[in-house]
Amino acid sequence: MEERSIIKFKKDEFAVREYVMHSLGKGRVSKIKIEYAPIGERIIISTSKPGMIIGRGGEKIEELTRVLKTKFKLENPRIEIEEIKTPEFDAQLIADEIALSLERFGPLKFKVIAYRALQKIMDAGALGAEIRLSGKLPSSRAKTWRFARGYLKKTGDCAKVVGRAQAMAQTKPGTVGVKVGILPPDAVLVDKIVIDEVLLEKIRKNVESKETPEKKEKKIKRKKLVNNFEE
Repeated sequence: MEERSIIKFKKDEFAVREYVMHSLGKGRVSKIKIEYAPIGERIIISTSKPGMIIGRGGEKIEELTRVLKTKFKLENPRIEIEEIKTPEFDAQLIADEIALSLERFGPLKFKVIAYRALQKIMDAGALGAEIRLSGKLPSSRAKTWRFARGYLKKTGDCAKVVGRAQAMAQTKPGTVGVKVGILPPDAVLVDKIVIDEVLLEKIRKNVESKETPEKKEKKIKRKKLVNNFEE
């Protein structure tokens, strides 16, 4: 019985997220977090357009709160808005933007749309980005196109810092899948090596400590020969 209650709880939570995303519209919301407290539920909506989510005088928030109470039986839902300062580094917003552009301009301009989004991400300062489009582009047979620039981790623990998201575009030839991966400039890469003077000095000391007396003597003689030659 406990397993069934957990599954039902997760299904209800997923339904709330899907309803909020659908009601606010594609391209406006990045992610939705639901937190539970004794006084009620906190629904945190991450968006780059808080004005469009709140509405005039907060009417959209009030309507959404009312629906969550009546339709999903939430006791005391409190909706909070979390503004995204740099939408260029948010993979979900970029994926939705590409999907909306494909639906508006058609799949024949998929290369222009993809390269424009890629340039926008890299101009903002991202370390790397990748866009994958899958579908009937532009032929009658489905195909996957990849657009990438910069540095992007694919495996290991460092790949966890890469923001990934996906979206779907409903076009006349069929459904087009959009996958986006972005490595932001503030990502911490544990395997990144910065070659500076401190590191070079450590390498020199390490090499010198491993040298035998014979090698050191040969090195000194070589330096003396070079100095005598230069004089």
